[in-house]
Amino acid sequence: MADRDYSGAEILIKYSGYIEREKTIAEKLKRLEYLKLPDWIKFDEIMGLTMEARQKLSTIKPETIAQASRIPGVSPADISVLLVLLGR
Repeated sequence: MADRDYSGAEILIKYSGYIEREKTIAEKLKRLEYLKLPDWIKFDEIMGLTMEARQKLSTIKPETIAQASRIPGVSPADISVLLVLLGR
């Protein structure tokens, strides 16, 4: 069985679904970079967050949703809870 060289067009066609999904995720993260977390939020009182997320968010006190999403131990589900809290 011979190795096959793929052209750029074949790769784009083969992986177009994955590429589009990654672009969509990148655009969402870019928008979240500017979505501020209000000062009044008390992360340790938000029962929908995991215990680890409550502890880390309370300690680190991120200014935006994007910053919060980059904290190890804060899951996508935790970010969803914050977005619901903010009415997004």
